[in-house]
Amino acid sequence: MKILVTGGAGYVGSKLVPKLLNSGYHVKVLDLMIYGEDVLDDHPNLEKIKGDIRNQELLKKVLISQEAVIHLACISNDPSFELNPTLGKSINLDAFEPLVKISRACGVNKFIYASSSSVYGIKKEKDVTEDMKLEPLTDYSKFKGKCEQILNNYKSDDFITTTIRPSTVCGYARRQRLDLVVNILTNHAFHNRKIKVFGGNQLRPNVHIDDMVDSYFAILNANYKKIDGEIFNVGYKNQTVNELANNVKDIIGDDIEIVKSVSDDNRSYHVSCEKINEILGFKTKLTIKDAVMDLKEAFEKKLIINSFDDEKFFNIKRMQSIKLF
Repeated sequence: MKILVTGGAGYVGSKLVPKLLNSGYHVKVLDLMIYGEDVLDDHPNLEKIKGDIRNQELLKKVLISQEAVIHLACISNDPSFELNPTLGKSINLDAFEPLVKISRACGVNKFIYASSSSVYGIKKEKDVTEDMKLEPLTDYSKFKGKCEQILNNYKSDDFITTTIRPSTVCGYARRQRLDLVVNILTNHAFHNRKIKVFGGNQLRPNVHIDDMVDSYFAILNANYKKIDGEIFNVGYKNQTVNELANNVKDIIGDDIEIVKSVSDDNRSYHVSCEKINEILGFKTKLTIKDAVMDLKEAFEKKLIINSFDDEKFFNIKRMQSIKLF
């Protein structure tokens, strides 16, 4: 199968694309490559295209003969989005419908969209399921929800559409991010032997990056009747920030000091991931401790160097550096 992965040189993409290639897929990656092209090794079945998803003429060329699209590209997470809301809207929302339309016109028959579990906002219910009302709190989340609706409007018998709502991703990848909660805690624990927890009782669903990658395979390999027009939450467990910190301490060492501070952000997010298990038989296999262990090994092997100062590990720093705002 020929597949286009937008944002394929990003955090999740740098893990997803090699696995697609190893599984026999022919892959095109369309990415601004602002974190470097070296996160993806050359491969005879890989075409790396440095470009902007807002360029519709480029999309028309890139999408010829592609059978599937996995759309990862976006200005990721609230802080990066808020750096320049106009830029964020142009990439995360305005570019989306043209991408979908051109994909369908070019004969793509499967389109998988990476949304976010943040589209739910704050819910009192214990199990937040895919059929619940969306109450996003930020423009980043609002635009994710709007794109879901746009995609659903274009689904047809020969254009299968599926949305994934991921929890916060954690763990090691070639294009590493150290600005996500578990990865932040692990970085500080490993190097400073101290981590700061603000609040602590807030629930934060996370998912190991390898499980996140496998969820895309579950959708790619599923019978179209099971995924057409469907939405799936993907996550491990709804754990408090205190529990996440203790998971990090368990792996990094008992000498780790956990310093607690008051937080003015006591919002809790929690999702149910039963639907993807019931319909596709997909269930996460890896824990948060597995993600911490992977990061620990990467630090020990010097796969991640200068982890506090190198801007490539932090979306906002890199965006500011290259003036992508």
